[in-house]
Amino acid sequence: MKFGVVIFPGSNCDEDIIYVLEKIMGQQVVRLWHKDHDLQGVDFIVLPGGFSFGDYLRSGAIARFSPIMQEVIRFAGQGGYVLGICNGFQILTEAGLVPGALLHNKNRKFICRNTYIKAQTNNSLLTSQVDLNKALKIPVAHGEGNFYADKNSIEELKQNDQILFRYCDAAGNYTDEANANGSIQNIAGVCNKARNVFGLMPHPERAADSLLANQDGLAIFESILSVANA
Repeated sequence: MKFGVVIFPGSNCDEDIIYVLEKIMGQQVVRLWHKDHDLQGVDFIVLPGGFSFGDYLRSGAIARFSPIMQEVIRFAGQGGYVLGICNGFQILTEAGLVPGALLHNKNRKFICRNTYIKAQTNNSLLTSQVDLNKALKIPVAHGEGNFYADKNSIEELKQNDQILFRYCDAAGNYTDEANANGSIQNIAGVCNKARNVFGLMPHPERAADSLLANQDGLAIFESILSVANA
């Protein structure tokens, strides 16, 4: 697959995801500047983590209006795959590409630590190869990761099987203590109704290299690449 990683002013996880896709997964990657309009024929777009435009106003609120987002929205509308990680997830919600919103963490503090998440479905490209019974150790680093949606939207997410991951403890239990940021119903990742746009708050690219003594994130990248091997 050919991946495009969008780089905004303030992105700081772009090289992390590029390293994993190129060096670990052996894929072709192109860098897409936020002012570009040419997506260079990519098969999959990644909006990486960071602090796009300094996280002024709301996280992702300014990046959502970057010129390339016109192309990302069009690409997604035509069925193209898009993944937003952390700040990328925030940008996706601001653009209306996935449901919900990311609010300030419940404790009002920036959180940077390992968390555990568990996949809720295999019915998505992001989770098709992920063991539903395994708690994955994946780090988070955010100040606004508290996923929120109203009651009707949450019910719709459940009915449409759009909840991809929930925060849990190391044993896989969904508890308040395991909920890193106060997200409603421990939600850590969702997809759109068409199942081609994915938002994920934790950073799988930071858990995909043996040098880091944690490769739990590889299952997510292997799921993504399963479409190329189908």
